[in-house]
Amino acid sequence: MLIPFEDKQIYVECHGEGKGSPIVVLNGIMMSTPSWKPFVAALSKHNSLVLLDLLDQGQSSRMNVVYDIKIQADVVKCVLDALNIDKVSIAGISYGASVAMNFALTYPEHVDRMALFNCVPYTSPWLKTVGESWKLARVSPQMYYHATIPIIYSMEFYNQNLDWIEKRKEFLIANVFNNPNFLDAMDRLIDSAATHDVRAHLGNIAAKTLLVSGSEDYLTPLSEQKYIAEHIPGAELVIMDGCGHAAMYEQPDVFITLLLGFINSDEVQ
Repeated sequence: MLIPFEDKQIYVECHGEGKGSPIVVLNGIMMSTPSWKPFVAALSKHNSLVLLDLLDQGQSSRMNVVYDIKIQADVVKCVLDALNIDKVSIAGISYGASVAMNFALTYPEHVDRMALFNCVPYTSPWLKTVGESWKLARVSPQMYYHATIPIIYSMEFYNQNLDWIEKRKEFLIANVFNNPNFLDAMDRLIDSAATHDVRAHLGNIAAKTLLVSGSEDYLTPLSEQKYIAEHIPGAELVIMDGCGHAAMYEQPDVFITLLLGFINSDEVQ
């Protein structure tokens, strides 16, 4: 379905309506709702699941100006209002985790629990440079692939799944990285990510929070999640050993177990 946001439209999918506590899952920067297709059945078995494309993602409206990442938190609030959902558990990976943190700070009364995968407290000069390198790589689909994709996987996963990697490469080069509209949207998403900085406010996050790291995450290293865990009161940190930035693809069973176990567990008395 499409939900209006200001003069834009936000694409939303709802699964498992009426089941359990609702979960909102937020995309990484290059993702869209179809990215979660392998996980929908598991995530909606006992919970209501809401997936959405943020601005400049998937089937949602494109922007034509540079914008602050905080507007994506307003997008999430608009979606919840339209669905008549008052309080949710929110999960995000990478860019989606940045949006989740901004949402928890702006709309704390609407967050029950928060699971943050492969994230950062702010976009450092180093990470901004990585983003700029992605923007410069759009001179060819092949160069864009080589600049953006290999770094998101652990070396072990990449080397052991070359057939899958090669098929993925062929698809992205032929169908995605040759699309100027996608590349323009990515440029704006990268610029919006550069505005992310919640370091001074992490102590104000009241939601029960889980941080999940990949020990081999080269893009958002473990030290970044350690910092967040140390500054959000009561936050817990779990490390997925041997895993890179794309946690849900490298270790899908662990990803699902951690997310659902955290969200659906009762407090230990």
